[in-house]
Amino acid sequence: MSERKEKKLTKSDLLRCFLIWETTSESCLSYERLMSLGFCHAMAPIINRLYQDKEDRVAALKRHMVFFNTENNWGAFIPGIVCSMEEEKANGGSVSDEMINSVKIGLMGPLAGIGDTITQGLLKTVLLAIFVDMTLKGNIVAPFIYAILLGAYIFGMGYFTFFSGYRLGQNVLTKITDASIMRKITNSLSILGLVIAGAMMVNNVSIVTPLAIHVGETSVVIQELLDSILPGMLSVIFVMLCFGLMKKNVSVFKIMIILFVVAVVGAFFGIL
Repeated sequence: MSERKEKKLTKSDLLRCFLIWETTSESCLSYERLMSLGFCHAMAPIINRLYQDKEDRVAALKRHMVFFNTENNWGAFIPGIVCSMEEEKANGGSVSDEMINSVKIGLMGPLAGIGDTITQGLLKTVLLAIFVDMTLKGNIVAPFIYAILLGAYIFGMGYFTFFSGYRLGQNVLTKITDASIMRKITNSLSILGLVIAGAMMVNNVSIVTPLAIHVGETSVVIQELLDSILPGMLSVIFVMLCFGLMKKNVSVFKIMIILFVVAVVGAFFGIL
């Protein structure tokens, strides 16, 4: 019996994945999954190279359609490292779907924070301050220089982070063979992902109630009572309800309608 041939990604496969990621990852955002469709699209050349069976390809596409969002230049590190994980998985390595998704969830928040700060907050601000001023003074070449410099940064930084992620993944995964170590890594990244999800919940979901109960001269403000038990309790409850509905395969559109109705009824009766 001949040995099974090792599946190996080519530089062309990786370059195609990077170019698709860099040029289209933010062109198909949705409220339900944000950048997941763009991530899945970028992984298509990798999946087609590594998996020949239709069932394996379908499974790979499905695991990359989960919610995902990051900054696409510094965040290119994530599809890079996922390429190495898919390569290891296709060759029978101890890489699970859970581990791949844990890596994506665990890294997307920190890299988004770094990328947004440097790219959006620093680099673009400095370049615009320089070249808008030059343009207002009549320099017709300034806008083109700005576009060239920003484009060079975007593709240069994206290329560097993407292939750094792939090389790091290769180096780490080939050295880790102990299933217990892989499990610890998966658990650690899952915890990190949950922490980030909790932070996103606190920062982006704010539900309070103005409801107060008056008994004689005594008033009980319900929001203060809830905050004394658990700050942001209503936000947590609503998010958990949404997750519960999604686990029951209720569509996001229906969940949005439910939330809209609850918000209108709650505002009408002075509850929310």
